[in-house]
Amino acid sequence: MCDFNNIESRAVIKFFFLQGKASKEIHVFLTETLGEHAPLYATIKDWVAQFKHGDFSTRGVPSPGRS
Repeated sequence: MCDFNNIESRAVIKFFFLQGKASKEIHVFLTETLGEHAPLYATIKDWVAQFKHGDFSTRGVPSPGRS
C-alpha cells in the first residue's frame, strides 16, 4: 500500500473539487481507495472550504514552533 503525503492528498482533493465533487463524495472515494490511510472527513471538508474561497494552494501553512 502506498501512503500519500499531505501535498499529494491535497492535490487529489483539489482534483475532485474541481470536478464538482462534494466533500462527502471525496471522502468516500478516498476511504474506499486508501482505507485507514485516507484523510479524515474534517480534513477534506477544511480543504474543500479553502478551495471554495479561492485558495488553490496545496501546500500547508507552516506551523509555529520547531522547524
